[in-house]
Amino acid sequence: MVVADRPVNRIALFIDGLNLYATSRALGFDIDHRLLLKQFESQGTLLRAFYYTRTSEDLEVSSVRPFIDWLDYNGFTVITKPTRACIDTSGQRVVKCSMDIDLAVDVLELAGHVDRIVLFSGDGNFRRLVMAVQRRGVHVTVVSTGATQPAMVAHGLRRQADAFIDLLELKPKIGRIVTGRPRAALGTDQSTSLRGRGAEPMI
Repeated sequence: MVVADRPVNRIALFIDGLNLYATSRALGFDIDHRLLLKQFESQGTLLRAFYYTRTSEDLEVSSVRPFIDWLDYNGFTVITKPTRACIDTSGQRVVKCSMDIDLAVDVLELAGHVDRIVLFSGDGNFRRLVMAVQRRGVHVTVVSTGATQPAMVAHGLRRQADAFIDLLELKPKIGRIVTGRPRAALGTDQSTSLRGRGAEPMI
């Protein structure tokens, strides 16, 4: 009996959207997300590409909705969470939204089905998550940058990863030039239009 070989390099991407946005902007370029997918599709069998981002409370009227729709139509699994406003101890109004737990749960659930996880984040809080999936035999690549001052990647996370890719090295392959007009961060009020499913909206 012939048993079909399973793919030897099953890959899943986990993208901390706000972290990636801030990192690419600090390096002076924007991400072409279609090219980002192609970059990793060429390296194995890409099973999933998760993208985590915050939204306003009403996603239907959120100005980031066109970008989220574009990601959904173009191969990403988008996980969103609305921001939450609260008053801190000094009486100041602050906006909170952490998706660390959402990302960590998804990584642990998928760890048994992949050979390699690519984490787009420099957040040191993910070090223990990386350790946990490594114990399951999964290779972990972290994508961030040490080229900024200060570095966008936590030292402990970089050391823990099996491999580290500096986002600056990927710029020629997945980057597009930052336009001159001012642009706001993901999850904040901003104007954008979806120019068809084939065109990634500027954010």
